[in-house]
Amino acid sequence: MPKQKTHKGAAKRFKLTATGKVKYKRSCGSHLMRSKNAKRRRKIGSPDVLHGAIAKKTALFLSR
Repeated sequence: MPKQKTHKGAAKRFKLTATGKVKYKRSCGSHLMRSKNAKRRRKIGSPDVLHGAIAKKTALFLSR
């Protein structure tokens, strides 16, 4: 049976950290920044980590 391929769409959007957490870039950060407050803009600029079942499923797609 052949090897499983990495899901390329997921590979472009998520990264696995050294400890196995799934890191991703937040949405809503490409344009229309004037209408967003400073706290929201700062939060959008920083990466976030997935948690729970969705993190396990995403990690599975990345590690194939």
